[in-house]
Amino acid sequence: MPVGVRLMQKVSSTRTFAKVAPHFIPAMDRAVHRLTRGKVLLSAQMLPGVILTAKGAKSGQPRVTPLACMPEPAGTWLLIGSNFGREGHPAWTANLLKHPDAEVSWRGETIPVRAELLAGEERAEAWRAALAFWPPYATYQRRVEREIRLFRLTRR
Repeated sequence: MPVGVRLMQKVSSTRTFAKVAPHFIPAMDRAVHRLTRGKVLLSAQMLPGVILTAKGAKSGQPRVTPLACMPEPAGTWLLIGSNFGREGHPAWTANLLKHPDAEVSWRGETIPVRAELLAGEERAEAWRAALAFWPPYATYQRRVEREIRLFRLTRR
């Protein structure tokens, strides 16, 4: 594993990162994504990422959220609602629970998807894969009492 990735994993596991990152990473990603017409996400230099557009759970209005993702061999994506190891589920997870039909921007292509909240053995298998993919998720889970939500996005 490259030194830069190991360093980023270590940094992203800190409480300071959890406090600071949610305020600047999504804003930077949205700006760069817009400027490059959907071709670049800065955070995707470390982890693959999508721009999720889902209806707001309460408002019904489109909500645009840059997210790290885990592409799966079947052409699906796994989204991990870690919220950087902070309390409370991220808002985008409530949006997908209420409105599972959404869109992702993936490598410059807009793709209609359907989100499924994973449970049971399917969740356990996906969680093991997520930990192998990005070990800091284990640190995030240890910090919170809630079970981190995992969603699988499938093309519609």
